[in-house]
Amino acid sequence: MSTKNAIITLPNPHLRQRSRRVGLITQEIIKIAEDMISATLDWEDSREHELGVALAAIQLDKDLRIIVIRSNFDDKNDHNFQVLINPEITKFEGELVEDLEGCLSVPDIYGKVKRYEKIRIKALNLEGKPIRHSVEGFLARIIQHETDHTNGIVFIDHIKDQKDAFFKLKPDGELESLSYEKYIRNNHDLW
Repeated sequence: MSTKNAIITLPNPHLRQRSRRVGLITQEIIKIAEDMISATLDWEDSREHELGVALAAIQLDKDLRIIVIRSNFDDKNDHNFQVLINPEITKFEGELVEDLEGCLSVPDIYGKVKRYEKIRIKALNLEGKPIRHSVEGFLARIIQHETDHTNGIVFIDHIKDQKDAFFKLKPDGELESLSYEKYIRNNHDLW
């Protein structure tokens, strides 16, 4: 079965629900993680100007606390991903930094979101071994974004009242500012 078009998008209400913890890492859990990676790469193949860097299981309509994160953000041909089971941010550190974010479940819309520049995270890997990381920069942003997904939060929820924070990806790969009143505030597909 192809995973093309398997990523759910807003207004699907499942994206607003908390995901369940994974109790035991079974072959089914491993298969879900593999499907998540395939879906991310399939999505990326259909997008000329975007890179699929991460995905949460809920984006494949699986309400489990699993996220996959691309190992190398600079090489579209590197298809290695790290899998985090039951990821939990244990500490937020540093300043809040505003930067653009997009989401495979919110097609063509980007937003300026504030995230902590450093975090500490704990999770399990696919072998069930505990891992702890201190991360910063873009990776910290990605983990905060994906962990939000496991809690039923989409990046636009952080900026819903900020009129100048929304952008649309144009066919040429450039971003243009979106009219909050015209495209965002009353767009029932987003809220």
